[in-house]
Amino acid sequence: MAAKIIDGKAIAEEIQKALAAEVADLKAKGVVPGLAVILVGDNPASKTYVRNKEKACQRVGLYSEVHRLPESTSQEEVLDLIATLNRKPEIHGILVQLPLPDHIDQKACIEAIDPSKDVDGFHPVNVGRLQIGEKCFVPCTPNGIIELIERTGTPIKGAEAVVVGRSNIVGKPVGMLLMHRHATVTTCHSRTRDLAFHTKRADILVVAMGKPKVITGDMIKPGATVIDVGINSVDGKLVGDVDFDSAVEVAGAITPVPGGVGPMTITMLLKNAIEAARG
Repeated sequence: MAAKIIDGKAIAEEIQKALAAEVADLKAKGVVPGLAVILVGDNPASKTYVRNKEKACQRVGLYSEVHRLPESTSQEEVLDLIATLNRKPEIHGILVQLPLPDHIDQKACIEAIDPSKDVDGFHPVNVGRLQIGEKCFVPCTPNGIIELIERTGTPIKGAEAVVVGRSNIVGKPVGMLLMHRHATVTTCHSRTRDLAFHTKRADILVVAMGKPKVITGDMIKPGATVIDVGINSVDGKLVGDVDFDSAVEVAGAITPVPGGVGPMTITMLLKNAIEAARG
């Protein structure tokens, strides 16, 4: 029996409707949640992503401003802009779209954001709070992944969870979120010996390695919940890190690519911006 397809687009739309109601409630109290995005350069994927963020803000009712800066913008100019946005009371969330041009220090820009406005959850203060289980802004993709898992009805408490990938943006934080929910978590990566040994034990399998179709159906435990974070272009077609066609015959539930994790990332960004506005 084929796996249940986890429709991230439909779930994101459902959550955004609830967020729109929250925004309306805040506006009635005189608070308009505001999000500022800084985009440096002409990276096509970044430009598309920022446009989608703008549209999502409009749908939910957030105030948004996008600062589109040329590739030649200096690091000092970006830091000055962040400092200005930190001081603006109508801006509750600040996001620096990554990647930045090579001449700009990404770490310095992230650390310049006021942690109370760090809606991406990348500032070391929020990273540290996540580590020790304190209230913080959770990185958007990992937060969306947890939402998808929970909405499938998959029990996390006591589950064997395997995360394939150890990036600061997805792998590490999603592993921490699963651990906070009492899963037993194994983190795998490109140097893991016998990757299939680990993935076959997973009740919950999150794959964020950035390699197309690295996980095949024979590497998945029957009935597992599989979350595919990968977005890879192969022969002009978007594919995930999981070989969907073989995996769907084994898994209990699985996200498609596209239409799985992607829509959740922007939705969780909106959620963080609204939380920032609440103070």
